[in-house]
Amino acid sequence: MDDPRILLTNDDGIDSVGFAATYDALSAVGDVVAVAPLDDQSAVGRSMSHEVRVHDHRLGYAVEGTPADCVVAGLSTLTPDVDIVVSGCNKGANLGSYVLGRSGTVSAAVEAAYFGVPAIAVSLYIPSDQDWESGAIEPEEYRNATDAAAYFVRQSASRGVFEQVDYLNINAPLYDGESAPIAVTEPSGFYDMGAERDGDVISIEDHIWGRMRNGNLPDPEGTDRRAVYNGTVSVSPLTAPHTASHHDALDELVAAYHA
Repeated sequence: MDDPRILLTNDDGIDSVGFAATYDALSAVGDVVAVAPLDDQSAVGRSMSHEVRVHDHRLGYAVEGTPADCVVAGLSTLTPDVDIVVSGCNKGANLGSYVLGRSGTVSAAVEAAYFGVPAIAVSLYIPSDQDWESGAIEPEEYRNATDAAAYFVRQSASRGVFEQVDYLNINAPLYDGESAPIAVTEPSGFYDMGAERDGDVISIEDHIWGRMRNGNLPDPEGTDRRAVYNGTVSVSPLTAPHTASHHDALDELVAAYHA
């Protein structure tokens, strides 16, 4: 792909540090147009609006809507001639199969896939023992993620990557002065959500972050979470449509309905 035209979106908002870092990295390999939420839209999944207001922005367009809104608006009318969509870089990892549907970052890539446009979601892992507010506040800290995103934008189309998959989900460790290696992974299938009730308040928590903090990680080699935990950039090749599994038990139930 020569000088690809790139639609860049995210869910942290168009003025986030990670977004600026990704914009700069991608500008070295293609023509980037931002179509991103005006403000933070984290964890909204593929939520869609009926109408959104758009504003001109120095990087492109700021949309009063969700990441999925941005992709639909971008590919339908604002930037219909793009070659690839990149979503990120998100502050915070999007690891595990159960996270894919709730992540605004990943959902933007999924929305692009339904348009038939290749897409990359890219996120940065913040270690659980690091203060969230003070972590990843400098563009350089995103370098493992943004270098990987730029590399795959530049190389993946000519190598036929998107002939086999719809989108890539990239998760990267913080940059510590040395570039991290890259590994192809699968989303972890381990699920450890839980809830505790205290009177009329229920606290909902993803216990996996505590496991990562304590080193009690159940994920085997080859999974996205294990790779990032070990300091490697994880690249998961994924498809967007839900798959159907046809089987005899359901056929029998349907046949017996009103029989």
